[in-house]
Amino acid sequence: MTSSSSPSQDAFTEGRRADALMEEDVAWSYEIDGERDGDQYDRSDRAALRRVAGLSTELEDITEVEYRQLRLERVVLVGVWTSGTIQDAENSLAELAALAETAGALVLDGVIQRRDKPDPATYIGSGKAMELRDIVLETGADTVVCDGELSPGQLIHLEDVVKVKVVDRTALILDIFAQHAKSREGKAQVSLAQMQYMLPRLRGWGQSLSRQMGGGGSGSSGGGMATRGPGETKIETDRRRIREKMAKMRREIAEMKTGREIKRQERRRNRVPSVAIAGYTNAGKSSLLNRLTGAGVLVENALFATLDPTVRRAETPSGRVYTLADTVGFVRHLPHHLVEAFRSTMEEVGDSDLIVHVVDGSHPAPEEQLAAVREVIRDVGAVDVPEIVVINKADAADPLVLQRLLRIEKHSIAVSARTGEGIPELLAMIDAELPRPEVGIEALVPYTRGDLVARVHAEGEVISEEHTPEGTLLKARVHEELAADLGPFVPVVSA
Repeated sequence: MTSSSSPSQDAFTEGRRADALMEEDVAWSYEIDGERDGDQYDRSDRAALRRVAGLSTELEDITEVEYRQLRLERVVLVGVWTSGTIQDAENSLAELAALAETAGALVLDGVIQRRDKPDPATYIGSGKAMELRDIVLETGADTVVCDGELSPGQLIHLEDVVKVKVVDRTALILDIFAQHAKSREGKAQVSLAQMQYMLPRLRGWGQSLSRQMGGGGSGSSGGGMATRGPGETKIETDRRRIREKMAKMRREIAEMKTGREIKRQERRRNRVPSVAIAGYTNAGKSSLLNRLTGAGVLVENALFATLDPTVRRAETPSGRVYTLADTVGFVRHLPHHLVEAFRSTMEEVGDSDLIVHVVDGSHPAPEEQLAAVREVIRDVGAVDVPEIVVINKADAADPLVLQRLLRIEKHSIAVSARTGEGIPELLAMIDAELPRPEVGIEALVPYTRGDLVARVHAEGEVISEEHTPEGTLLKARVHEELAADLGPFVPVVSA
């Protein structure tokens, strides 16, 4: 700046420099590397509720709005940002918005509160709870959805402040599961998980709802000995009934599990290899199953569209038969009630010979999806099962993200279930990874034993087949039991 500048020019230049410095501070505070997470804000800015743009699903056409208001809840989302970057917190709230829409809600607004840890009383603190109450009034919402699992006390206190229904992430996921469960077993598992969630959250009103109330003295008209005192309150009765129903539900699920275990034993007896498709919810697992097998399973752009496991027969390019099982999708912070209730369903993953782990390549944070799914796979005890990482939706993904994932995940492939891109290469990878029969054999099977030839084709791996005057000359790899049955027809055995 030169000495000839006027005072007004100096003031203008200083103002521009201050604005630039302020913008630079804000830009630094949003760095993705996690080194800085917003500490540069003024204290009041750091503690403020932050609105998250782009979450509202409110409709413009007034007739459609009026129609949907008849059946949709109007919700405001609230999250607590305790660690990571603001981008991580916004991704988590965007996923909560997708969950709310899948449950049939209309998202009006979303806010994030920066705290070291959630408030033990109201989740976001009493002052911010009052601000949230103002947002609820302003938007006309009838429900608040919190991005975390709230304790019974937090739920009650927050409801008392905002004066509308409050639900947490766990209750929302349970609601979606209840809507999508179709089979008898799926409905039973969801009911069990809901009862486990509800049990500690029952609200009672103390002695006013006592089932017994004995007399206080000889002149009272109440009962006599052994009937004095408050007796069993309404909430105690409800808890006892829920526990009894949960015990009955567990017995029913155990009986249903037996039926599926028999089918699995039959597949193992016939030495049919099994492949389980696992992955984050809405990653495209059912679309991939349909592309690989032509199964015609329901495909829907919604979270948790698949709840009941679907097992389909498939064939490798070399002609080997295997089963392909579609499983329930996973999600970050999957409620432990659900992991427990769906453990029998998830056993399809643990008992498989190969896991095809599907991840959405177009998602903002695919690495987080991979980590969340692997955490659940560990929970069901499937850590030793070989895994192929399938990066789906390659046609919609950023090429740089695809390259990064293919570099990080050594045993991976990029495909598009929608266009068919990469599917032949995936089938070849599955063929190479499936367990191979352990016994190499050469046998001349008479034409009267066509059943053995059919078994070799179904259960083994045929290397060559030649029809001679004496019978079918087979060179194949088979399992030990079938090798014993072929023993009488084996002139040469090779390891």
